[in-house]
Amino acid sequence: MNNFVDFMRAAPGRAIRAIAGVLLMWWGFFGDAGVIVGIIGLVVLAAGVVNFCMFAPLFGRTIWGKPRAAH
Repeated sequence: MNNFVDFMRAAPGRAIRAIAGVLLMWWGFFGDAGVIVGIIGLVVLAAGVVNFCMFAPLFGRTIWGKPRAAH
């Protein structure tokens, strides 16, 4: 499970969260799922854009994603 958390904290995980957030927002606000799903999508999108993982502390990781490598 720690590998999954590490993946979600890295750049590909951020992209997946952002895309999932946009899809949930679309489904909630423009589809038939309802406003609550749209708001959840907004939170998921924000998590991907701002780079935080809400479930990481459950696995002993910090809430913030992996820092970018120094060039």
